[in-house]
Amino acid sequence: MNAPPAQSPGIRLCILSVCVASVLLVEARLALRADAATLEEIFALPFASQLTAAPAGGHVAWLSEESGIRNVWIASPPGYEARPLTAYETDDGEEIRQLVFSSDGRTLFFVRGSPSNPLSKPEPEEQAIWSVLIDDGSPSRIAEGNSPAASPAGDRLAFLRRGEPWIVPLDGGEAERLFRTRGRVSSLRWSPDGSRLAFVNERGEFAYGHSDYSFVGIFDLRERKITWIDPAVYRDHAPVWSPDGHRLAFVRMRPPLTRRTGYSPRRDLEPWSIRVADPKSGRGREIFRTSAGSGSVFQGVVAENPILWAAEDRIVFPWQKDGWLHLYSIAATGGTPVLLTPGEYEVEHVTLNPRRNVVIYSSNEGDPDRRHIWQVPVSGEERDLLTPGRGIETSPAITSDGEVLVFVGSNADSPSEPMMMRRNETPRPLRPANDQPRPVLAEPQPLQLTAEDGVSSYAQISQPKIARGRRAPAVIYLHGGPQGRQQLLGWPHGQIHYHHDYAFTQYLASRGYVVLTLNYRGGAGYGLEFRDPAERGVVGASEYRDVLAAARYLRGREDVDPGRIALWGASWGGYLTALGLARNSDLFAAGVIFYGPYDWVRMWSGHAIPETSDQELKERVRKLARESSPIASVDGWRSPVLIVHGGEDRSVDFEQAVVMAEDLRARGVEVETVVHPDEPHGFLVHRHVLEAYRAAGDFLDRRIGAHTASR
Repeated sequence: MNAPPAQSPGIRLCILSVCVASVLLVEARLALRADAATLEEIFALPFASQLTAAPAGGHVAWLSEESGIRNVWIASPPGYEARPLTAYETDDGEEIRQLVFSSDGRTLFFVRGSPSNPLSKPEPEEQAIWSVLIDDGSPSRIAEGNSPAASPAGDRLAFLRRGEPWIVPLDGGEAERLFRTRGRVSSLRWSPDGSRLAFVNERGEFAYGHSDYSFVGIFDLRERKITWIDPAVYRDHAPVWSPDGHRLAFVRMRPPLTRRTGYSPRRDLEPWSIRVADPKSGRGREIFRTSAGSGSVFQGVVAENPILWAAEDRIVFPWQKDGWLHLYSIAATGGTPVLLTPGEYEVEHVTLNPRRNVVIYSSNEGDPDRRHIWQVPVSGEERDLLTPGRGIETSPAITSDGEVLVFVGSNADSPSEPMMMRRNETPRPLRPANDQPRPVLAEPQPLQLTAEDGVSSYAQISQPKIARGRRAPAVIYLHGGPQGRQQLLGWPHGQIHYHHDYAFTQYLASRGYVVLTLNYRGGAGYGLEFRDPAERGVVGASEYRDVLAAARYLRGREDVDPGRIALWGASWGGYLTALGLARNSDLFAAGVIFYGPYDWVRMWSGHAIPETSDQELKERVRKLARESSPIASVDGWRSPVLIVHGGEDRSVDFEQAVVMAEDLRARGVEVETVVHPDEPHGFLVHRHVLEAYRAAGDFLDRRIGAHTASR
């Protein structure tokens, strides 16, 4: 692994030897207090996400969630003292997301509500776009819809309503539909002069979140006409304007129509490319194409757009050519790409500074199970490490004056909070901490495990203090995803569901359980070979070998009772939990499954398995998918299980829970359930969340006993 480069001039933000996490929050402590933390107090810890910087005025905003109450917060120069911008007071399950500033930075737009109705209201709340003036703080409803895109002139707001493009004047006028087209529209992108909107038009059959094929188009608001940009038989997406508005770049991928891959490895698709087009004529040319093999499948990063048009007329894009997800830049006219982030690590969050000549990103360089923030010029010179230490730093953004770096920070002891780092000053939290004492939590320790096939996987262990000579029960936690997901050495970022899962691991550790969090193959952070392994999921469940490696490790520990090891997982982790109970009830005494798949063949009416026109191959694939499913081994399932699922789950059919419970009860297996008929994949109402995890804790206490460790 490459050593971190020497620090060089650039934004020249404060680089201190002090650990950011130690400034961020209280020092992590290994000692567990005698009285175990309650579920309520751990789950009440706040969670910050969606940090965004205004294009003018220096403001930064974010979403804060506390006990199911969601509010938008703001911090402004010069003091950057945080204050709430909204004042919602109830646990109503209404999501807030898609925070967008106006071009002058004086107004913030956000979306409140979701397609779900988690409280089963007779009249569900609508999903609507709201605006709030930074200096006023009184939200106003703009229109029903989502995905707001503020015009550069600040006079109009484009948005989507049920997959159709709409626009509304911000002087109080009525919203109107922009145009109609087949399929659905996404990715609205204003031209720099505000006269045109680029968009993606997805068509065909929609399965597992993707359409069969898609086009990039431009709608001219003056002439009221659509220009299709270099249309072909592919999936075109991620349009981005050049700063002068004279060109449009986008990514072209092979559609999954004839070789749908579902949840199987995806290494052999036709190489993807970047094209640059003339917005007026629609004619385009290829400036970059990946080579066959490693990196031929597009893997995105967390960014405003998957590709970014930077200064010096260069385009920044992600590519896993060498088996690691890195950033490259290329001239907009074509040529040889420049590798910006060399080494055996992966990039996750990416943005540009206001001058667009420096890339700010998070990665796990030199610290595989954490994230830190780096910067590199778009021309590819030396990189700067901006946030050293033992914390976890993600979601970087630079204020509009280029003077302040903001990011989301956490560590093992304290959850995600927005942070700021000014030139030559110590980093500090944007939101002052309250005086209430926080529960003392366990600090996870890293592990590396080896499966029987020789593949290494990675894990963290959280362990309580146990009296010498006594053995404790153990739980293996299996995260969801799995691609794009990696459990870190501390509180997670991104989605509230993983925040809840980490809180529960801490709750279990505080109650005397040894908790092993497994980063099984298929997840992010450890390179392409690990993230997209052969025979994974539907075509062999190779990642289950890592679960067995974790079980062997725990059974070999002197402080673990080998007869009291349980599995617990959500989504894909729920699938692996079910697989473990079905195949190895001799190893796993109990299991907790949060909305996990049970039968790949039935999942999404068969769309979860690879598709082919070869009938003989299709039958072999279906057979393999069945063998890779828990249902294939259900006759060996003996251990009791708790099944948690929402009836409005659009990611894992609720039918999966129904069939699983029915099959198990028919075989005399003890089944307990927690069901909310209108909750989606990952519950939205906090009291429903508490009910589910409280049931999980009670179930594990009764089944493997937290407080009765054997000798």
